[in-house]
Order: sequence, then structure tokens, then C-alpha cells
Amino acid sequence: MKLTGREKSSLILEGVVTVILLLLLNMAIIVIIQDAIQSNPGVTNGIFMIKQSLKIGPLQAQIWSYQRILIAFLVIIDVWVVWWRLRRRYHLYQMDHIIAELHYIAQGHLDHRIPFRLKGNQQHVITSVNALVDSAVRSMDDERKIEKSKDELITNVSHDLRTPLTSIIGYLGLIEDKQYRSEEDILKYTHTAYEKAKQMKTLVDDLFEYTKVQQHGAPVNIMKIDLNQLIEQLTASFELEAQHRGIEITSSVIPNPLMIEADPEKLGRVFNNLVSNAFKYGNGASYIRINARQENDMVVVKVANDGTPIPEKALDHLFERFYRAEASRSRATGGTGLGLAIVKSIVDLHHGSVKVTSTEDETAFIVTLPLKQEVKENKQK
Repeated sequence: MKLTGREKSSLILEGVVTVILLLLLNMAIIVIIQDAIQSNPGVTNGIFMIKQSLKIGPLQAQIWSYQRILIAFLVIIDVWVVWWRLRRRYHLYQMDHIIAELHYIAQGHLDHRIPFRLKGNQQHVITSVNALVDSAVRSMDDERKIEKSKDELITNVSHDLRTPLTSIIGYLGLIEDKQYRSEEDILKYTHTAYEKAKQMKTLVDDLFEYTKVQQHGAPVNIMKIDLNQLIEQLTASFELEAQHRGIEITSSVIPNPLMIEADPEKLGRVFNNLVSNAFKYGNGASYIRINARQENDMVVVKVANDGTPIPEKALDHLFERFYRAEASRSRATGGTGLGLAIVKSIVDLHHGSVKVTSTEDETAFIVTLPLKQEVKENKQK
């Protein structure tokens, strides 16, 4: 840290004034002590006898003089006082500079940091201030992202609800206005409206599930379950759809049984969403395989298919809400864009991780979960 010219002048003046005051004080002390000694004959004789007895060398040089000792002592004290006062003043100037930097940052210059490095407690203050500003900036950025995310959520929900709702109103409006030629037309219009209503319900259900698992402290009903049974039940529930699509769906769990602590309802939702995702987007797939294995104190579950690979640029965004790898927000697949976001949220609640790999040969979602849930505060009692 560099001092300004005014501060340097003030520091020099402080030193000069201190030296002058100390010299005057030293002179007063010496005069008082000499007067006290001269007015007391006993002390004078004692000092003379000590001086006579403390001689050294062939020339009988005197090595002791109370005046010299007194002056040396006062000089040492003076040097320490001058150093202490200048150091104290210098530290005050350092704090003034730190305060000035704080005022500059407080005026809205949040990209600024206190640049100089000091020693001792002042450096701790600087480090703490810079860390506090960094934390405040990160918090502001996070808040902006949250606000932007909320706006995007409202926009996406509005878009996804408006499309089927428009169709429902349109077809029911045709019936209301009697713009049909036969009962077959009525059945066609009502069936279309019914399908669109189911689509809206799916979106609302997914949105409700997503917001529920996103809430801080979302309840998780942890219990010990057999992962093999859960996956077998899931596989059986998709067998008919797999046969209809000409897809072979299989599962394997090693070891069997494989006991894990988890919320069975939420964990079932995870694998259900992953298998549903494989059916919807794994175009041309001939198989869907669900494999689970224990690795030390973790469980790795892999849901794989050999359908159309996911574009590489989409892999990092798959778990974002409302994201679709499709070029447009087509309803051909019937997805809401929340399935994989729900998967990630539930896996996070179980202190696990999920990732995706995709090549020309196979697309795989890999879920890693701990065998035991050590953190119990979210567990329902």
C-alpha cells in the first residue's frame, strides 16, 4: 500500500514532534535526577566510590558513569516510543485506505476488490471484505438466475398448457356450435379433446411432482427395499408396451436380493421416467435393458437402449426442466420436458448422482445411489 504525499508529510511531522517532546522530557528527567543526587551527599559519595572501584586496564579507565547509563536508557526508550507512534499512525492510515475502498465498493462498484496486501490483522480484514463482496455478487447472480428461471417456468408452463387447451376449446366449440355432420364427428371431437385433457393432466402432474421434490426439506420416506423386486415390477409394467413396439425389455440385478435404503415411491418414479424416456425418444430401438449392480457401498443402475443417439450438444442440458433434445417443441412424443428434471431432483434427494452417455451403439442413463442414507433429517417419522 502506498501512502499519499499528505500522509507521508503527516508521518514525518509526527516523528519530528515526538522526538522534540521526548528530548524535552529527557532533559527534564536528567535535570531532576542530577539535582536529587547533588542534594544528597550520601548518594554522591556512594556513586563516587562505585566509580573508583570499577576501573579496568593499565590506564585505570572508568567503565561506569550513571549519566551515560541514564542517557543510553532514555535513548532506547525514545527510539521505541518513536517507532510505536509512527507504526500506530501508519496502521491508522492503512485503515483509512481500507475504509475508502469499502466506500468505493459500497457505491456500487461490485467488480472492484481491495488490491493491496498488508500484514497482520489488516490483511485479515481485507481478505474477509473481498470474500464478502464475492459472496454478495454470487448471491445476486443466483437471485437473478432464480428470477430468470421463474420467468422461464411461467413461459414454458403457459406454452405447454395453452396448446392442448386451445385444441380442447376448439373441438368443444365445434360441438357447442353444432358444426358436425354426424355422431361419428362428435365422437372424434370429444376423443381429441379427451386426449388433450389427459396431456394437460400429465403436465400438471409432472409439474406438481417437480415442484414437490424441488422444495427445501422435501419429505423422503426412507425404508429398506429390495431393488430387484422394484425393477422386476417396473419391467413387468412395461412388457405390453414393449411387445407392441417390438422392443425387448430385460432387467438384471447383482446380487439378488439387493437391499437399499430409499423412498420406494420416488425411486420407482426415477426408473419409470427413464424407461418411459427410452420408449419416447429411443427411435428404432430393439432393446431396453435395466441393469443394477452393487459396487462397494454404492449401487449403480443403468437404463440403456440402442435407439437413436442423443446429440452431443444436448447431453449437458437433458436434466434441465422443459428441455427437449428435439429441434422444436413438438408434441409428437408427448413429453412435458420435466421427466429427467424430476429424475435428477429425486436422485439428489437420495444423495446420489445421475449421468448420461450416448453413442451410435447405445444410449445409457446411469444412476448411482448409496446403499444407506446417512442423513436422516428428511426422513418422515
